[in-house]
Amino acid sequence: MLGDSEVDLGPPLQQAIAAMLAMCPGRVVTLGQLIEGLWGDAPPPSATQSVYTYIAGLRRAFEPGRGRRQPPSMVARAAGGYLLRLDPLQVDAHAFAARLDAAAQAKKAGDLAGALPVIEEALALWRGPALSGVPGPFAEGERARLEELRLTAVEARADALTRLGRPEEALAELHDLTHRHPLRERPRELLMLALHGCGRQAEALTAFEEARRALSEELGVDPGEGLRRAHHLVLAGSAERAAPDPVVPRQLPRDLMVFVGRAREAVRLKSLLDPWGDGPPHPFVVICGAPGVGKSTLAVRVAHAVRERFPDGQLYVNLRGGTPNVSRLSSHEIFSRLLRGIGTQDDAVPPDEDEAAALWRSRLQGRRVLVLLDNAADLAQVRPFVSGPLGTAVLVTSRESLAAGDDCVQLRLGPLSDAEATAMLSRLVGADRVSADLDQTARLVRLCDGFPLALRIACARLLDRPDWSVGALTARLSDERRRLAELEAGELAVRSSLAASWGALSGSAREIDAEAARLLALLGLLHVPDVTVEAATALADSPQAGVERALERLCDAHLLDAGEPGRYHPHDLVRLFAADLLPAGERMAPLKRAIGYYAESARAAARTSDPHRVHCLHPRIDAGGRAFPSAEEARAWLRREEATLLAAAFQAMADPDDDVARAGAAIGFALWWYQQKAYRVRGLISLGERLLATGERLDDPIIRMEAHAHLATGLYFRGDPVCLDHHGRHLRLARQLGDRFNEQRAHGNLANTLLKWDRYTDALEHALAQRVIAREAGSQVGERYALLVAARAHIHLRRFEDAAALLEEGAAMAALAGDLHGQVEFAVSRGRALIELGELETARTVLTEALEPSRATAKTTEMGCLVYLARAHRLLGQSAAAIRHSAEAVMLAEQTGSDHWLERAIKERDEAARSQPSVHA
Repeated sequence: MLGDSEVDLGPPLQQAIAAMLAMCPGRVVTLGQLIEGLWGDAPPPSATQSVYTYIAGLRRAFEPGRGRRQPPSMVARAAGGYLLRLDPLQVDAHAFAARLDAAAQAKKAGDLAGALPVIEEALALWRGPALSGVPGPFAEGERARLEELRLTAVEARADALTRLGRPEEALAELHDLTHRHPLRERPRELLMLALHGCGRQAEALTAFEEARRALSEELGVDPGEGLRRAHHLVLAGSAERAAPDPVVPRQLPRDLMVFVGRAREAVRLKSLLDPWGDGPPHPFVVICGAPGVGKSTLAVRVAHAVRERFPDGQLYVNLRGGTPNVSRLSSHEIFSRLLRGIGTQDDAVPPDEDEAAALWRSRLQGRRVLVLLDNAADLAQVRPFVSGPLGTAVLVTSRESLAAGDDCVQLRLGPLSDAEATAMLSRLVGADRVSADLDQTARLVRLCDGFPLALRIACARLLDRPDWSVGALTARLSDERRRLAELEAGELAVRSSLAASWGALSGSAREIDAEAARLLALLGLLHVPDVTVEAATALADSPQAGVERALERLCDAHLLDAGEPGRYHPHDLVRLFAADLLPAGERMAPLKRAIGYYAESARAAARTSDPHRVHCLHPRIDAGGRAFPSAEEARAWLRREEATLLAAAFQAMADPDDDVARAGAAIGFALWWYQQKAYRVRGLISLGERLLATGERLDDPIIRMEAHAHLATGLYFRGDPVCLDHHGRHLRLARQLGDRFNEQRAHGNLANTLLKWDRYTDALEHALAQRVIAREAGSQVGERYALLVAARAHIHLRRFEDAAALLEEGAAMAALAGDLHGQVEFAVSRGRALIELGELETARTVLTEALEPSRATAKTTEMGCLVYLARAHRLLGQSAAAIRHSAEAVMLAEQTGSDHWLERAIKERDEAARSQPSVHA
């Protein structure tokens, strides 16, 4: 990947992460996928931290000269994971597969002489076993897959040599293959043909007997079709392949000239329809997926790729299952068309479906035929074709899931990856036009949801408007109200494709289909990334069991995707289509129910997760929410639902209905403490700005007051002194409203913020004021916070004894209240004070005991604990421990974007490194 230079990729597990990223170049590999690839279903508790460590190690290995503040250019952070910025052809495994594909294309074009050197180039890329010594389930699976590809390539080389009249060159390798893989039939077949081509018929027949005996003794089976055919050819004295019947049906639609992506899916389908070793093809394969995702295009491409495996014909029937205003074909009509396709006269097709099926099976005996049934409506339409004669394969496309038992293999097709979609745009519109503005190209891909239909329509629009830039089309698609209207070109339209699927549900006589159609229309009201069964139940105001069945039905129709159990999400284009389905008069009630559910659930989770912190109870919302029996369950729910809650809050606050907007504000305020603990700087600021705008729009002084506190927190984390102004406004509004609780809270936040700008005396004044008012208001958590901030002010003023006394008092109060977060905060500040007092052993003990609990509190607390613990170790002469803790603090600060703690952690790490004793030989 770095030219001819070798790079030390570090320990084995770090090498495994490099392998996972390299096998998906340019594509995001999520943190969960990395963990699963390293440890499978049993990751250690430290798995996440270990991945971060290995990623940092890979960045150093790939870019040893990168500055500390310079962003990495190769191993980049992306949404939910990491990606390796690399051309796939720079990775040997991808280059190998690309050469094999090129060789296959050359062979299909009749250029066997041209295919051979390409196969040899591919095999020359191998320098030993793939991923040798790399641990983990991912590496194990890739080793097996790549080794299978290598064996296939070796067999292809031997086959090409024999066909080109050079069989003697293939013998040595084929003898080795049959020795290493005695039960693999394809090498034995090729060995027989090569021996026969060299005039060594007796040895070829002996090879067949050895193969027959091995298969019988080890597996209890007879030789397969390929071996039997080779045996027949040797006995007949001809090494020529039997010529197929020249009159065969070739009904496949024309393959697209430009086909991009779907490499993994195509390989999977080819392996089912054209397995190695001349084994029989899988009899029934289904490609299912959402409307416009490219099922038919992929099916046609794969069918063309494997057609030589089916010399007796390739048949095609459009079943009309997703075609609006057109009756779908019955099973008898399908049999009739297929029978006519293989030469049966019209008057010879039985009128009875069972008799037609029997005739079809009879006519196919001994023939190898591929049948492509496109656009199936449901399983009932294609069930008669599930089990066909050996050697025949049926490939089906459908918008529905068609799992049909053991004989059915189903491939669910999702959207194109960003890289695949961008490549499609480049091929269709032109690389220069696309690369002129890569940011707008990436946005266009997102707006089209990665759906090939939408992308092809976008390309058609750009080709029809040569003066438009990609950004011009993106601007038009950015307006959600007109996006579906813009995605039309000629007979292609995303809206009509989606309407056909929804219409099939809404017009169905089945109750579950009607419920699913209604639920999709309701889901169009929510602009959230996904919904749970509970949220959908609130939206629909129906029994939960029925709602869950309707959600699953929408998944079967590929109008929803199911993520982890109990979570569902539509693609944006589906959501935009669904948003127009409900009449205006039926929209407000379900929207209020759903937003109210989110508001009350978020508020309950916030209060349960940490009852000692301040949680805003305004505005009041009259809605049902879920309850949380424990703090752990509440925190887990907030982690899972954060993105959905934020989306719901922003949507609701933008709604013209005042009640909906207030419910959105309630969601935002409920997230304040969670976002603060998780150090969501950008989230705190953007949400605070929207909360403030909502309070001003509604002329609600309480929302404005709380919004100033919310926004100030984010600005404080960003290091923006404007936060002081917002804390001051919070304080003034609290006084105007006579809200003593918020008044003491504002004093405390002002005090803590003033510390950051070195105004220690002013900070102490506000902290003492908070303590007085907190006592009057009965806020114990406010009083404890006042003690903590006052102690920190004393530390800065070098009044360490005063600080220690306040910290002991506050720690005792926190312990009495069972406030774990407060206890950890006091311990970290006490450890810092003890360092200043020179009580290093005690400081180290206090901070060590606080470290693990700090990981369950706030990120800022954890970073502070690590930095001060590193300092205590360094001053005690324990450089190795100091480097370890400060390095962890650096990594955590980089992950959270905390410049404040990053600067301190780097300084502590560098000082620990300098204090480390030198080792001389």
